[in-house]
Amino acid sequence: MNIRKKLREKPNLHAGALNDILFILLLFFLIVSTLANPNVVKVNNPKGKADTKAKQNIVVSIDKENKIYLNQQQIQDNQLDTIISAEVTKVRQFLDTPSVVINADTISYTGSFFKIMASAKRAGAKVVANIKN
Repeated sequence: MNIRKKLREKPNLHAGALNDILFILLLFFLIVSTLANPNVVKVNNPKGKADTKAKQNIVVSIDKENKIYLNQQQIQDNQLDTIISAEVTKVRQFLDTPSVVINADTISYTGSFFKIMASAKRAGAKVVANIKN
């Protein structure tokens, strides 16, 4: 009578390399799936021959003390509408839609920014905003 237990080895699966292989396959399929898009239509993009930046006709700046400058001359808040409308009509002789570029400091009040934007819109100009640190 054999009472001893038989020493059997339990089956082991070494999955250390399996994780690496699955990760590489996942990356491969993600990259291939973004490259192989069947709904893509080939289009030739136009090439620009001239400078396409907005011309800076009228430049209004707001510094960190909330002072408003028009072409490096300080203006008061109560004169803002009349001065901007006069500048827009002066530039309108040369261009159909003049643009007002607003250079504002990030510390300046947004109320001043919106006052300038509203007065430029009332004068019929296009508004371009530039916020700098």
